[in-house]
Amino acid sequence: MPRPSLPHISFSLTAVREFASTAAPFALLALALLVVAYLVLDPSPPRHVVLATGVDQGAYAEFGKRYAARLAQHHIRVELRATQGAAENLQLLREGKVDLAFVQGGADRDRGPDENPDANLRSLGSMFYEPVWLFYREESAQRLLKAQELRSLSQLPGWRVNIGAPGSGVPNLMQRLIEANRIEPATLTLQQQPQTPAVVDLLEGRIDALVFASAPESLMVQMLLQTPGIRLFDFAQAEAYARRFPFLTPVNLPRGVVDLAGDLPRQDVHLVAPTATLVARESLHPALVQLFVQAAQQVHGEAGWFQRKGDFPNARDNERALHREAERVYSHGEPLLQRYLPFWLANLIDRMWVVLLSIVGLLIPLSRVVPPLVEFRIRSRVFRWYGQLRAIEAEEGRTPAQELNERLDEIEARVAGITLPLSYADELYALKGHIQQVRRRLQPRPA
Repeated sequence: MPRPSLPHISFSLTAVREFASTAAPFALLALALLVVAYLVLDPSPPRHVVLATGVDQGAYAEFGKRYAARLAQHHIRVELRATQGAAENLQLLREGKVDLAFVQGGADRDRGPDENPDANLRSLGSMFYEPVWLFYREESAQRLLKAQELRSLSQLPGWRVNIGAPGSGVPNLMQRLIEANRIEPATLTLQQQPQTPAVVDLLEGRIDALVFASAPESLMVQMLLQTPGIRLFDFAQAEAYARRFPFLTPVNLPRGVVDLAGDLPRQDVHLVAPTATLVARESLHPALVQLFVQAAQQVHGEAGWFQRKGDFPNARDNERALHREAERVYSHGEPLLQRYLPFWLANLIDRMWVVLLSIVGLLIPLSRVVPPLVEFRIRSRVFRWYGQLRAIEAEEGRTPAQELNERLDEIEARVAGITLPLSYADELYALKGHIQQVRRRLQPRPA
């Protein structure tokens, strides 16, 4: 096969160069629109986010580590902020000091109907149950009640009870339960120590009972359930509590679920449980919301002591509005593109496809102008010399022929340097023929 000659390649490159220079303004317009859309839509999430968890060795802290590990797979660093619990988490969210936080249902203080401090907060869904664990000493029940077990919260007067550190959600919750049982606060010795010192005091007999709300993954829960001499209070009125307080759900701790071989507990235990939700600021990037909800489905989706597989996470939240991006994930699942592409690319396409289609729709009509413009630019290189030829013809007889011939020589030399695509070669040769025609007219005629 013969190789293409150099002049042929030169003519082809000329055509490409003409097309590129003519289409360049439209390409720049498309690029400018993409840049503006990127800045407005901000499709790429930040690489750092702060999640408020809870006390060390608590369920919030354990779950926070799992979230951090899963988001690290997408190169997102999750900073875990240790706190005293749900109430402090909620306050940090309202002050904008964290991006997300675990919040226990009913942890907030009572507020008037016109108050809405959570207007800028959105729920990412319900994550898991947080049963209210009231552990007490058998010896205290025998000494104070002359009985083997505590049967009702109304029997608590005279007890020393730790209801959780300030900043956790339990103090506010216990205040409501105490009021519902018409217990005078003065008849109780209430303490608000952090969880670990309170457990030590309970084991050493300095307090009679302690209360905290936590998922069963908490190491403290696991340890106290198997400690001799420590008993778990059975909320026999769990259904009634749930009807009085909408944020509570009656749950059942099945017999033997703690230790099948040791048959712990030896009977079903009724508990009440607030639902833990993951709450984020409304300004949190939608891509991060999507990642956290997907991580929640992996972290909380399995069966547990109080739920079956698939019960959590879910879109139910009685206290805060659900984030739109979280609702999208719950409704439609993982985006299709993320199954085949890296997250950053799938997210970019997902956020930008509407804009891309709009820009394409705008450029298609404009692109029809490009071929006529290319043709005009190429032909103008030839046609602009015809004006000078007509000027030379008009000066015939008024300007010396020698001067006009010199001007024709100059035009001919410059036309010889014009490079056009082969499809326009006929017009270039026609111009050269017209130059020679004018030259012949300028020659002296015989008398």
